Amino acid sequence: MGEASVCNGLGRRPVISARKVVHISMLSFALLLPFLTWVEAAGAALAALLFNLFVLPRLELDLGKQVAVTVGESRPVAWTGIVAYPVSVLLLILLFGRRMEVVGAVWAIMALGDGFASVAGETLRGPAIPWNRGKSWSGFLAFIAAGTLGSFALGRWIDPSLPELKVLLICAATATVGAVVETLPIGLDDNVSVPLVCGGFMYCALLIQWSALESNLPYLGVRVLLAVAINGVFALVALAIRTVNRSGAAMGFLMGAIIYMGYGYKSFLILLVFFLLGTVATRLGYSRKAARGAAEGRGGARSWREATANTLAAAFFSVLVITTHYEAAFLVAMIAALAEAAGDTISSEIGQWLSGRAYLITTLKPVPAGQDGGISLVGTLAGITATVAIVAVGYGLGLCRPETAVVALVAAGAGNLFDSVLGATIERRGLVTNGIVNFAGTSFAGGLALGLLLTLHLV
Repeated sequence: MGEASVCNGLGRRPVISARKVVHISMLSFALLLPFLTWVEAAGAALAALLFNLFVLPRLELDLGKQVAVTVGESRPVAWTGIVAYPVSVLLLILLFGRRMEVVGAVWAIMALGDGFASVAGETLRGPAIPWNRGKSWSGFLAFIAAGTLGSFALGRWIDPSLPELKVLLICAATATVGAVVETLPIGLDDNVSVPLVCGGFMYCALLIQWSALESNLPYLGVRVLLAVAINGVFALVALAIRTVNRSGAAMGFLMGAIIYMGYGYKSFLILLVFFLLGTVATRLGYSRKAARGAAEGRGGARSWREATANTLAAAFFSVLVITTHYEAAFLVAMIAALAEAAGDTISSEIGQWLSGRAYLITTLKPVPAGQDGGISLVGTLAGITATVAIVAVGYGLGLCRPETAVVALVAAGAGNLFDSVLGATIERRGLVTNGIVNFAGTSFAGGLALGLLLTLHLV
């Protein structure tokens, strides 16, 4: 965590770079958020973007970012963060403008967390993080500490009525999520990934109420036992028939147990249908897909990466089903997330089996089946069928009404489209992995469903 130092013609690189100074100084604008409407705040963020685009390049400042390769070694990249930073602030305002405390708190995490992580990583160094050798534990912990304190102070400044202890805990949890996202070894600028993930997480976390959990406590005792027992059996069966490897079975057990906790056997049945559809689609024509080099590795057995990417968003929404008073909304969000995952998995597997050629979604140029961002007619139709099937199961179980089922269907379809666009752009360039794209697609689908339900007052 934190940008490692490099030497240039003038000597050692400053601990706090010009880029970080610009980012942290812009945070002072967040102090005005309590006195601005969301339209005024969006206008100010747009003005900051124009300033960074047309004025900063004319100043003799080193605004490049040093991306760490290993602890003590880094490489320079273009100063896209100077543009991505105000764009992310603008997106935060557009998405969460009615909850300015979320905008301010996440903004503080983005500016202070990242800034102090760089200082700690430069001055303290220390052991590297296992999943990203270019980041250190000292920077990771500094990100959490600075992000927590900064977001708490700014969130309470914007809305003093927020309960202190609750907000502090949520700020700490959000800063931790941000620190994890910042350390992921992906090529996407963290000025984009950190605020978007943290914004969605904090918005949902602020909806948590003890009274909601208290009302569900009488049901949770038995539900925990059933969740462990049923998911344990299914994990062992999946491992025995080699649809998952050991890590996939372990992660599937964990995610399945959490989803079961959301609404008992009904929420679990939706996950089970997704798993069965995916398993069958993976096995169909496997030898043909393998001959084309498009088959899932390990004989089709999924690992913890695939299990996490496809079900983490649904598990998160399931937790919120029992901890907020927006049970109906988060049930639909969970359905939309699993419907998107089903649509993406089935469209990919069936398309690779029955279609030798696909078309890049951004340009419609023909590409081999299985290419990132490639779509085919048969695969698309299969994906739509799978999406409809998941939503229909949710509706049949009484987890959504006709109008909210339509919202889930639309959100899942939009998530599949978003997934394909990401695959055709940033994944093809090697900036992110397929797992990150899948997680983004399911999160987008669930978040869109939640936003539509709350905006249209359907719950």
